[in-house]
Amino acid sequence: MNGFLGSYKRKDSKEGFLHEVAAVCVLTGKILLQNGAETYRVEDTMNRIANSFSVHDAQSFVTPTGIIFSIEDHDVTQLVRIRNRGTNLRKVTQVNTLSRRVAHGEVSLKDLHRDLLQIDRSTVAYSNSLQILAAAIASSCFLLMFLGKWQDFLPAFIAGGAGQAGMIYLHKLAKVKFFSEFMSSIFIGMVALVSVKLGIGVEMNKIIIGAVMPLVPGVPITNAVRDIMAGDLVAGLSKSAEAGLTAFAIGIGVTAAIVLG
Repeated sequence: MNGFLGSYKRKDSKEGFLHEVAAVCVLTGKILLQNGAETYRVEDTMNRIANSFSVHDAQSFVTPTGIIFSIEDHDVTQLVRIRNRGTNLRKVTQVNTLSRRVAHGEVSLKDLHRDLLQIDRSTVAYSNSLQILAAAIASSCFLLMFLGKWQDFLPAFIAGGAGQAGMIYLHKLAKVKFFSEFMSSIFIGMVALVSVKLGIGVEMNKIIIGAVMPLVPGVPITNAVRDIMAGDLVAGLSKSAEAGLTAFAIGIGVTAAIVLG
């Protein structure tokens, strides 16, 4: 897809131009879907970009694992598989801002493709160490929010950081999200159990609840509900199943840690 605009100079060729528009729209949808956007937002953004370039007969079909974009009455169809999905609302915001500029006629097709590639290739907004620290602090705050005791603040801090570190580094080793979530929950359960046995912590349940909150799939659950309400039943049910599997992995991991301990 990266070199599809090499034929942009053939703009006099309507068929070539339509292929270029389709490829840009698919790239836009791919970035949005991979970074946590809702299904209806992905389809709407793709269609709006196509309309901005005077392509008014475009149709898009989006599922959590793939995107199909087609232009009616022309032999133009683009398909892309989505294998990795996460949550990076910064990229979603950047693409939304760019699409609004396109709608106002401020960005050409070639510039749009260049900017989309920059967004797609950009690294995560925060370093791994900062993500771990943020998860640790959030876990401690969740503990207090659930009426935990101040004595459990440090164990929740350590457990939350350990869980996030496990998520990050185990996912690099095994590209199976269920496995990394399961092992991270085991780390959290073990830290909570050890802290209580050593007398550092008091309420193991509160420590675990606070520490697993950063792992809870809040965005997927929200998107699943919004997709179902918007009528995208396939995407909504798929995301609901994915979120449910994540919750199951967290529960089984914590239970395994307590039983083994």
